[in-house]
Amino acid sequence: MDTDEHLDGFLAWAVLVRNLSPNTVSAYRRDLIEAAVFIDDLVSADSAELGQWLQHLSKQKLVPATIARKLSSLRAFYSYLTQREVITCSPAAKIRPPAAIFRVPHCISVKEVTRLIEVWTAEDALSARNRALMELAYGSGLREGELVSLTVDRLSLDDGWVRPLGKGARERMVPMSQPSVQWLGLYLDRWRTAISRNHSGKTVFLTRNGNHLSRMTVWNIVRTSALKAGITSVVHPHTLRHSFATHLLEGGAGLRVVQDLLGHSDIRTTEIYTSVSRKRLSDAVNKYHPRGTGTW
Repeated sequence: MDTDEHLDGFLAWAVLVRNLSPNTVSAYRRDLIEAAVFIDDLVSADSAELGQWLQHLSKQKLVPATIARKLSSLRAFYSYLTQREVITCSPAAKIRPPAAIFRVPHCISVKEVTRLIEVWTAEDALSARNRALMELAYGSGLREGELVSLTVDRLSLDDGWVRPLGKGARERMVPMSQPSVQWLGLYLDRWRTAISRNHSGKTVFLTRNGNHLSRMTVWNIVRTSALKAGITSVVHPHTLRHSFATHLLEGGAGLRVVQDLLGHSDIRTTEIYTSVSRKRLSDAVNKYHPRGTGTW
């Protein structure tokens, strides 16, 4: 079997056995094809050849996080080959990823979130859809992928719960805020039927033609909301998720609770939001304390 056949086998295994999300499998495919272009025989490559490829990526000015992800794709591929005894050990096992540049997640204030959401007043089907989508994104911290794939059978408005299907097809239960329940109820009862078509299926959020929303459409909805609300900072769907987590922690919620609500498999991913809270405290001291950096 050549590299292409092993790659096809790995991708099929990622879907059928690991049950990984389409986005993860697509990223694996892109990364491994890119590596195979640089390294003639990916299956028999050694650590030195992999290191040369990573150095090449660094020279292309790729950020450390992107290079680390590509290295992770290689590790997954070689782990698969090792399990099937195609190779005896992984050449990527001892390669260290580049040091990541720590970035504090961008979130906005509660007042800004309120302005962002309330630009939609449900005067028509799309306005009602946008309001329900924005309320759910912030009220439950859903990812844009979870929003666009959400189906009506995963909503329980009476009980106030939503069951999004997250990364790796992992399901979790997340409570909905009262505004989310209210606006979703209005949208589903009155407006969704106006734009639903035979091909719409059970998908909650639809376009004016009854098609499923794309992720880009969700991005455009959030950007339009920011423009309407007069918010000048860069705002995207994940900003609402970041704000959801940060506001919970600032309100006193425990880290484990926020981890469960966000669907993080590793609590270290959730811990980045504590840095946001600490930064806000530091900013407040610098701005308002007599010995801070602000002017009085």
